[in-house]
Amino acid sequence: MTSSTATLAAPTRPGFWRGYLAMWPRTGREIVLIVAGFGLAVVGYSLAWALFSAGVGLLAAFLIGVLVLTGAFYVARGIGTAELGLLEWSGLPRIARPAWRAEPGFRGWLRSLYAEPHYWLYLVFVLLPQFVVSVVTFVVLMTWIGVAAGGTAWLAWGWAVLPARTAVEHERYGGLAWLLERAGVEHPLLLEGVIQTVLGLVFLFTLPYISRGLVWARWGLARGMLGAFRSEALQEELAGAQASRAAAVAAEDSAIRRLERDIHDGPQQRLVRLQMDLASAQRRLDEDPAAARELIVGAADQAKEALEELRAVSRGIAPPILLDRGLVAALESAAVRSAVPVTISASLPEGLALPPELERNAYYIAIEAVTNAAKHAGAQRVVVRVTAPDRARLVVEVVDDGRGGAASISGHGLAGLTDRAHGLGGTLEIDSPVGGPTTVTARLPIGRA
Repeated sequence: MTSSTATLAAPTRPGFWRGYLAMWPRTGREIVLIVAGFGLAVVGYSLAWALFSAGVGLLAAFLIGVLVLTGAFYVARGIGTAELGLLEWSGLPRIARPAWRAEPGFRGWLRSLYAEPHYWLYLVFVLLPQFVVSVVTFVVLMTWIGVAAGGTAWLAWGWAVLPARTAVEHERYGGLAWLLERAGVEHPLLLEGVIQTVLGLVFLFTLPYISRGLVWARWGLARGMLGAFRSEALQEELAGAQASRAAAVAAEDSAIRRLERDIHDGPQQRLVRLQMDLASAQRRLDEDPAAARELIVGAADQAKEALEELRAVSRGIAPPILLDRGLVAALESAAVRSAVPVTISASLPEGLALPPELERNAYYIAIEAVTNAAKHAGAQRVVVRVTAPDRARLVVEVVDDGRGGAASISGHGLAGLTDRAHGLGGTLEIDSPVGGPTTVTARLPIGRA
């Protein structure tokens, strides 16, 4: 008996220089952000203060003052939104935007405007914090770039002109050279060049770190004053959960109604006919055996057709193989019984365990999409792909070569699939141009099931 042990190598971190060089492509955007943000802050500061001061001063004339203050609110909102866009453009994480809600009617709009805390926060942000932070970051960045540019410039021209400058016997030194001369340094210009070059290289080397730190400071301020509140995110999550639950209930109700309709219109009618034929055959068995035999043969045909219809109906219900062997095996088994050729392509990470509820709904979505393709689109071939690209979502894609033009219409099969996907917290996309092909893609979160 042999055994093998797999050794997992520790993840290697990128080298210092690789990580450092990777910072430079974003440094240009960060510099643009700080410079543009400074101009944006100056414009916003000027406009907001002008409108705010005028609005407060005109509050005695109520309507005029309110309208001017309203203008200040909208200017602050626009400046704040532009700030968020600049931060996101520079490569920083996206900050969730507030949900700007307005009640209907002029009074409702005005009441919701002045009662919305985000408008006041945006106005305060533009009136002081944004301006102060923008000035500080702009001055620090420009100083850093100036020292880096001036120092490194010695590499290009300073050392070339140094011999000519030192050859002048009575040259009056200035700046750092003057201080060095007073300190008794024999070659002050030479030492000044060395110091400026070293400082320039140091400032140039640290420029990506400085710009990154400055934009993160702006991001932190914007996150605290311009982002959506945590309570808003919780409310949206709660609303999404309620919508998902409602969609799940609607999907189950639609599936049950469809199952009832299919049984009533198919197997039930044939079984009624079968019962009537058998009863008639029983009455004629003694007096007309030949006629009774014909009725029994017809009843056998009716029983066979009823069995086939029951099998067709049961394809929309999770089969035992789904619980025993999983989603892929169940889809492969269903593909064998399909009215059109179906190819199953599955690529799931090894060891990935799918919750039973997720497998059942994914199976139903795939089978229903295949059935629609065969029944309504005139498809000759269907491909079903099952993947989990990031181990967090199950993606079920059904592609057919039918006539296309499919749409999710309330009360129809595809609408039920949309509700079923939403009930799991997922999405369902339908791409079906006229003439085909049709692609139905369900993305279902694995952790929600």
